[in-house]
Amino acid sequence: MTRASHQDRPDHSPPSTPQHMHRRSVLAGMSALFLGACSKIADSNAGSSVLTAAQKWHQAAHRTLTGRHALAKEYNRADVSPFFRGNGSTDPQNGNYPAQAAANFADWRLEVRGLVDKPLSLSLDNIRRLPQRTQITRHDCVEGWSAIGEWTGPQLSVLLDAAGLREEAKYIVFRCADNLNGQDYYESVDMMDAFHPQTIVAHALNGDPLPIRNGAPLRMRIERQLGYKHAKYLTAIDAVASLDDIAGGKGGYWEDRAGYQWYAGI
Repeated sequence: MTRASHQDRPDHSPPSTPQHMHRRSVLAGMSALFLGACSKIADSNAGSSVLTAAQKWHQAAHRTLTGRHALAKEYNRADVSPFFRGNGSTDPQNGNYPAQAAANFADWRLEVRGLVDKPLSLSLDNIRRLPQRTQITRHDCVEGWSAIGEWTGPQLSVLLDAAGLREEAKYIVFRCADNLNGQDYYESVDMMDAFHPQTIVAHALNGDPLPIRNGAPLRMRIERQLGYKHAKYLTAIDAVASLDDIAGGKGGYWEDRAGYQWYAGI
């Protein structure tokens, strides 16, 4: 059965208040402190249980404190950082990515597949022709730095609605072209974040096509989550019922390898 609208899809809400931004800063700091200890305790069964309980508390607290449908703060163009640094992969050399980059991504395709009724294969031109959202937001990295950038792209919800999301789909998995330490990068979100109005498939930064260091030609922007959730070099979007059988089963590259929280809300 095609899902015309998901029960967790939020309505547009007014911009975040200063109180919301104070809460965002507090939660960002808590997330960074928590993640700093993740790799030290995640290897034991007891440590894994502690992390699971902490993540569930964090997810519930974040959505209670900020509101399920609250928007991350959006800034003015005067606030845009003069340089938006890259992090993690900044120039993938695996697979056909170098050839795609040399050809200015003329043949790049984004697949929307999995638990959908109408799988999609979209060119960059297809994506640019969809209704667009532009938002100026702050990127918060778990390493402690932040930057403000203007991002443009269609809302993820537009793609999911066009593909006909099935009722049994519970998560959205983002597949990426970059490979780190022998594993392709991937990330995932639940349907609340997938249908959040600020979750977009970005193809432009500050009015220009994405630079390679920032994830060209496509990357996710999931504005209420820490930076490692914003998957770069996007090749496919999979709708799935469970994360258990995907890679290490924890929902993301760093979650599998270093015990990072799957829910990284700020």
